[in-house]
Amino acid sequence: MPSLSLPFLKKKKNTPEKTQEEKNIEQLKEFSKGLVTIQDIIAPEAIEVDFTYQKINSTYTRTLFVAGYPRSVPANWLSPLINYPHQMSVSMFIFPANSGEILDNLKRTITEMEAEIQSDLRAGKISNINTEVKLEDARFIREELAKGSERFFQLGLYVTIQANSIEELEKVTKNIQSTLGSLLIVSKKATLQMAEGFKNTLPMGTDKLLITRNMDTTSLATTFPFTSSELTMETGIVYGINEHNDSLVIFDRFKMENANMVIFAKSGAGKSYTVKLEILRQMMFDTEVIVLDPEHEYEELCTAVGGEYINFTFGSEAKINPFDLSNLYEEGENELGQKIISLHGLLKVMLGSMTPQQEALLDRALVAAYKAKGITPDPATQTNEPPLMEDVYKALVGMESGDSDDLASRLEKYITGSFRGIFDQPTNINIRNQLTVFSVKEMEDELRPVAMYMILDFIWTRVKKDLKKRILVIDEAWYFMQHPDSAAFIRAMVKRARKYYLGITTITQDVEDFLNTEYGVSIVTNASIQFLMKQSTASVPILAQTFYLSQGERQLLVTADIGEGVFFAGQSHVALRVVASPEEHTVITTNPEELLQRSQEQSAAQTQNTPSSAQPRGIDDYTPV
Repeated sequence: MPSLSLPFLKKKKNTPEKTQEEKNIEQLKEFSKGLVTIQDIIAPEAIEVDFTYQKINSTYTRTLFVAGYPRSVPANWLSPLINYPHQMSVSMFIFPANSGEILDNLKRTITEMEAEIQSDLRAGKISNINTEVKLEDARFIREELAKGSERFFQLGLYVTIQANSIEELEKVTKNIQSTLGSLLIVSKKATLQMAEGFKNTLPMGTDKLLITRNMDTTSLATTFPFTSSELTMETGIVYGINEHNDSLVIFDRFKMENANMVIFAKSGAGKSYTVKLEILRQMMFDTEVIVLDPEHEYEELCTAVGGEYINFTFGSEAKINPFDLSNLYEEGENELGQKIISLHGLLKVMLGSMTPQQEALLDRALVAAYKAKGITPDPATQTNEPPLMEDVYKALVGMESGDSDDLASRLEKYITGSFRGIFDQPTNINIRNQLTVFSVKEMEDELRPVAMYMILDFIWTRVKKDLKKRILVIDEAWYFMQHPDSAAFIRAMVKRARKYYLGITTITQDVEDFLNTEYGVSIVTNASIQFLMKQSTASVPILAQTFYLSQGERQLLVTADIGEGVFFAGQSHVALRVVASPEEHTVITTNPEELLQRSQEQSAAQTQNTPSSAQPRGIDDYTPV
């Protein structure tokens, strides 16, 4: 009888016993089954996949794929899609192809198309124009591939749209498909593959749909959005909202090759509002700001932030001596010589035109005035007390010549005449506050350019003495363009500002007067940032010529609302809308209607808080300030 092999008689295999470490791992696995993992935390509450959309929690998504492309496209043809003002994700998958296989396929395809054309010609028919175009393209690509000038790739392009409702999803889908259709691009919904399409646009790097199109290197390069309308940096302040795609324009002017900025706008376009908003935001990053305010527009801002407001008038206690030196020795520079050059410009603005002989006499008088105080080109002597305007006047009188007498008589009104007390006193102010505003509104029109020049020279002297991150705002800069010497001084400051960690903001509303001089053009070319706001029709041609504006940008400058314009930063430029928070707006607004309403509200509040039993006060009850 055959022997039966019984199961219980089988020899058991020798199995090694589990180590203590393996037992511990198994126990941990069993224990972790009851714990909440990271996947459980980040996973959505529910995912609903339909034929043409997917719902994740309360958000609807839909994926589109590009199925057809035009024969040729321009550079940056994806810009309308990249800058479309809605939340969506765009993914491009690029797969390199074997050039040898592509050449073999092209050879076969070219042979077929040539045979088709020859067959039509033998039959007396006109060849198909589409076949001729395809044949031309195939020959060109084959030649470029053979030369090694081009490579071949497979491109997949997918777009996932997000919306809060089905209605919004349908509307946005239709708009995006219409936008792509205007570029002759055929897009379709990933029907029945919404889950795979959604994963395609996640940062996973896997193409689960594999809907691709042949692309050579040149065609593929046009898909990259290098000229997208994004203008933002990792550091800086918010200048406004990009009107192309509603993104934020965040920029740090001190990261550019220079920190200078120019703003051109007609009256009422919002240029002062824009500058005051930038001042507030720059001060948050410990930037010291100095403002030259000829129209009394920055006092409220200065008071609100605890700044120092210096008002230059005949009765003002603030005095500036234009002969002050910075006491800063720089190798290769003659501090005294630079100061005398700037004084020449100031005195020309004060005294008017001069002959060459008078300029030489004035130079001798300036040198003599400093020498009388013991100040020479030697840096060790430049800490001495500087001369005053009176010392130059005395030096001119002592020369006893016709030209010197003429200069002395013109200078006399600033020393002993009707203008005395403003420019002939020692300096008794300094720049110590984070925001310092110099106002010259109450100065007579004849003296305003002189006062502005002198204040700028004083600021420049202090800036060189103490290196800090600073911004200097020159409002109504057209005042300086009226005199070649003051315009040349501004240009020199703009060119040298970067060396002293200074950014100069130049603001003007008289574009023609500013840009029709070589000094104004030089100031613009030495500014890394330019902001063109609403302009009059007459100003647009010269701006278009200077900044090479497109037709759309010209139209924007004419039709722009308050606070809108074209923002240039280096080679990039976008349409910008300046937006302030309610708190910022309260501090910086210059709208007369809002200011009047606020004043009335404050008066009403004060009247309401005054006790009805209060007795009228006599003149003796008031204490003079």
